[in-house]
Amino acid sequence: MRYTLRQIEYFIATAETGSITLASERLNISQPSISTAITHLETELQTQLFVRHHAKGLSLTPAGRLMLVEAKQLVEQAENIYTVASEVNDKIRGQLSLGCMVTLASMIMPELSHSFTSAFPETRIIQTVSDHEELLEKLQHAEIDVALSYDLLIPEGFDFVPLATLPPHILVAEEHPFARYSSVSLDELVDAPLILLDLPISREYFLGLFAKSGVEPTIVMRSAYQDIIRTMVANGYGYTIANVRPRSQLAMDGRPLVRVPISGGQKPMVVGVITLNQSRKSRLIEMFQQHCQSFVSDDYIPGMVAPAMERRKVSD
Repeated sequence: MRYTLRQIEYFIATAETGSITLASERLNISQPSISTAITHLETELQTQLFVRHHAKGLSLTPAGRLMLVEAKQLVEQAENIYTVASEVNDKIRGQLSLGCMVTLASMIMPELSHSFTSAFPETRIIQTVSDHEELLEKLQHAEIDVALSYDLLIPEGFDFVPLATLPPHILVAEEHPFARYSSVSLDELVDAPLILLDLPISREYFLGLFAKSGVEPTIVMRSAYQDIIRTMVANGYGYTIANVRPRSQLAMDGRPLVRVPISGGQKPMVVGVITLNQSRKSRLIEMFQQHCQSFVSDDYIPGMVAPAMERRKVSD
């Protein structure tokens, strides 16, 4: 063979990102190195793998799409050699593709990934951020090995290992009337303007809280971007419902936010590790799952405020 696994990996990264620039950032490799590898593959295989769009990235040709399927299988088989060797000599090594729910990623992924690769220096974690629905699809298509997300509508064929519980709360601006409450009920929220986090499955969870109580919220705005919602709330446009508890209680523009629990024993979200239900998982995946169980709990979630440090009641 006159091509290398490294060149195949460069091809996969470019195909998945649709951009040499993004592939370069993902792999921490120079753009010319990736361009050279793709050109070499196209020359060696005597076929065009990509269509180049000026200033708009690349898209796969029909031959490129077929090549991507085979390339992924080839890399997976190569990685399995490390897995077999690891199991023989009891050494953990290899590359793990980790997906994370977008609302959790900025808090959990950096510390959790770093702690794992520090404990196992011969491992490498490739990170992907997406919504819950897309993470399940990526697991099913073997685009990622493990996902960190919630216990929301997980179909058969997946394993979910719970790590920590996140009850719902509201966020309001510091001067909002609710900011002085020790807790607030759904009935009290009905007429207040709600800025809804509009992500697949997540929005159904939030709206389901109201539906279960037989009330309907007043939605004034929807957004799929958590930081935009937090900033809108901090500027007094309304309240939002969330489960994550970032250590910073400031919006992106520096304005303060106040977190208020929702009363009535509302259904919490449970953060956990999701994998495909397989008869045998690789040792690398098993060790990462064990690491998550030892590192994340109700007492400690990376990037989040511990329950004991939740805001106290502000007296009237």
